[in-house]
Amino acid sequence: MPASAPIQQNRPLGIALRLGAVLCFACMAAGIKLGYAAGASTIELVFYRFAFGLPPLLAWILWSGNLNAWRTARPGAHLLRGVLGLTTMILAFSALAYLPLAEATTIGFAAPLFAVMLSALILKEPVGRYRWSAVAAGFVGVLIVMQPAGSSLPPAGLALAVASAFGVAAVTITIRQIGRTEGTQTTVLWFTSFSMIVVGALMPFAAQMHDARGWAILLAVGLSGGIAQILLTAALRFAPVSTVAPFDYTQLIWAVLLGWALFDIHPAATTWAGAAAIVASGLYTLYREQRLGVLERRRASEAAQPEG
Repeated sequence: MPASAPIQQNRPLGIALRLGAVLCFACMAAGIKLGYAAGASTIELVFYRFAFGLPPLLAWILWSGNLNAWRTARPGAHLLRGVLGLTTMILAFSALAYLPLAEATTIGFAAPLFAVMLSALILKEPVGRYRWSAVAAGFVGVLIVMQPAGSSLPPAGLALAVASAFGVAAVTITIRQIGRTEGTQTTVLWFTSFSMIVVGALMPFAAQMHDARGWAILLAVGLSGGIAQILLTAALRFAPVSTVAPFDYTQLIWAVLLGWALFDIHPAATTWAGAAAIVASGLYTLYREQRLGVLERRRASEAAQPEG
């Protein structure tokens, strides 16, 4: 399929692809926890996430016929995105060394709330009282999960998870800016290449020998992460963000199931309560952004009409 092929709306397919991406991300997170249990270091997990995720990425680029995906006029922007993205990934992986899957996933859902804050501060986008109220409610949900007055969860893991969610928001804002001139494949390829070079330079100090099970886990982390990235992008080819984004919250279901099946861990009642608040605020924020987008397009269309 050529890179210039017209986009055809197919919402059921877009939703299915997004659900597949969410499942792959959940499997990657479970693989990361298994990798830590098998003795892998954070540097190894991050490196093999990119190393084993690179073949699916290159296959996707070759299949689309976009052989100039590496070309860019904005290397500085990609460098900034690379630094933010790699730092965020290290924080997210590290959080999984301390926290159960469900709790780490739930706190990660705060990323869109941070994105609203950053869009107002950095992009100067207008944010009304309704969205600010949703952000406040979402952060109350985060506090419920974290239980600052007496949590049994490790403080280091909680701090890493919150920092990771903030990093995801910062990356989101950066990608929105880069996406005005750069294609998705270009952005992903530059990020992957940058991260492999940086983390690869640290591998002589972190690489270890692993048994067959350890290598299988590392392979699964890389492949699931790489495939998830492709499915995530492909979903947006067939359906708008407002249609597929709400299905991201199904990752909590997979996190609970995988946490129970692999680690025999059940989320606390506070995790469910906090998740409900965070998911509700995220969905409302998405609804408001979609509604405002429709109004803006309507005003632009009316302004473009010639006067009668």
